[in-house]
Amino acid sequence: MTAGATSLRRRSRSRRTPAGAAISVLLWGYAVVVIAPLMLVVFNSMRPTREIFRDPIALPGSINLDSYVTAWNEASFSTYFWNSLFITVASVVLATATSVMAAYVLGRYRFRGSSVLAIFFLSGLLLPFRLAILPLFLLLQNLGLVDTRAGLILVYAATGIPFSVFILSAYFRQLPGELTEAARIDGANEFVIFGRVMFPLVRPALATVAVFQFVPLWNDFFFPLVLLRSSEKWTLPVGMTRFFGEFQTDWSTLFAGILITTLPLVALFLVATKQIIAGLTAGVGKI
Repeated sequence: MTAGATSLRRRSRSRRTPAGAAISVLLWGYAVVVIAPLMLVVFNSMRPTREIFRDPIALPGSINLDSYVTAWNEASFSTYFWNSLFITVASVVLATATSVMAAYVLGRYRFRGSSVLAIFFLSGLLLPFRLAILPLFLLLQNLGLVDTRAGLILVYAATGIPFSVFILSAYFRQLPGELTEAARIDGANEFVIFGRVMFPLVRPALATVAVFQFVPLWNDFFFPLVLLRSSEKWTLPVGMTRFFGEFQTDWSTLFAGILITTLPLVALFLVATKQIIAGLTAGVGKI
């Protein structure tokens, strides 16, 4: 029996080898396709524009960071970058903090109207916020929040809450009830149970929803274009429009600006990869 099972496993492994090899080749090919343009941007950002026109895919002869200095100072990238960083981080923190509390209640308690409240949150996944830009703009205008970072942060936080509540409530729902009962027996109140018992258990999910909020907000062009009028409050996607107009013939500076815009996202994924994978793989069995 044991020998037969061992030979069967060996046969199944040998059968899976060609498929596994094909998948590996496809994944490596996809990685090359994705990384090659980024490396081209990195190399050309360190070369003078005349060399780029002469040979666009050549390696830089020497490292020259003048284009980064030009983009950061003369093209106001420093202002756009810090605006994007502040608005995006504040929006993600506000949306995640609000969502985790709402998800805890919806995932751990059953009360009259809880199903209706859950449907209310989930309906936000079905509504395209961009179609509501006119009433949203009028609301912010009446509140005096047009052309303010606070107004944009509130809009961004509202767009991230439905998805976050959906993911986090599923995690809270699957946590063992014995943990809550043991904490109550020890004399812990609801705030202690939430903060010290339940909250640490959903950190992979928090990292997942934070990253999935950060990326579209960092790249968003529509809402800053409509809600922000002052150039000193623009985010990177909106500032890039002026940047491309002013430096359309300076390719080295253009590549440097593109890389400055992209690097935070690359760094985020490199740092949070393990948390993202943990959150997604755990969610497969929990949702």
